[in-house]
Amino acid sequence: MNWNDAENEDTLTYRVVVNHEEQYSILPEYKDNPAGWRDAGKAGPKSDCLAYIKDVWTDMRPLSLRKKMEEFAAVLPPNSPPSDSNTSREPGLVDRLCEGAHAVEVKLRPEKTLNLFKAAIDRNYVHIRFTQTRGGTELGFRLDRDNSDFSNADFDKGTGTAHLEGSLTLDYVKVRCIADVDLTTLTGSGHLLKVDAAYA
Repeated sequence: MNWNDAENEDTLTYRVVVNHEEQYSILPEYKDNPAGWRDAGKAGPKSDCLAYIKDVWTDMRPLSLRKKMEEFAAVLPPNSPPSDSNTSREPGLVDRLCEGAHAVEVKLRPEKTLNLFKAAIDRNYVHIRFTQTRGGTELGFRLDRDNSDFSNADFDKGTGTAHLEGSLTLDYVKVRCIADVDLTTLTGSGHLLKVDAAYA
């Protein structure tokens, strides 16, 4: 970027680029694409390009990782019974987190602050940690704005409760993460809901 870009940033025309892993970015229109990147077919003001990326980049995992996970899931026998006859086997992580309410906290880096939590919400991507599982289970998911609720959250005063919902895949099961977070402590309660059960 040349020295005047900072001054002209609002008036520049950008274009959306994508790489072989289906990861998106933007470049000023006058710049050449870096090696491995190609045009995604969208150009315009920065805000339009970022809005386009938000709409099309719905799965943050690189393409190669998604393919590996799909291949692995395809070879797993669906709902296969345990290999032994022990019927009292402990339920899996997904089933445990689908039952009842569980203690959660907002997971932020480098530190847990209300400002960073608000920034994560503004990016529509949050990390929630189930604190009572072995080692703590941290889940990252894109917010479902239609079902999340911030009407009782006052981010300026740091009071109230934020209701978060979003979908993800955990242990090859599609689930929704549902959590209510107290802004004063950035902790609360949450649970998972299997997507097929939620929308059956």
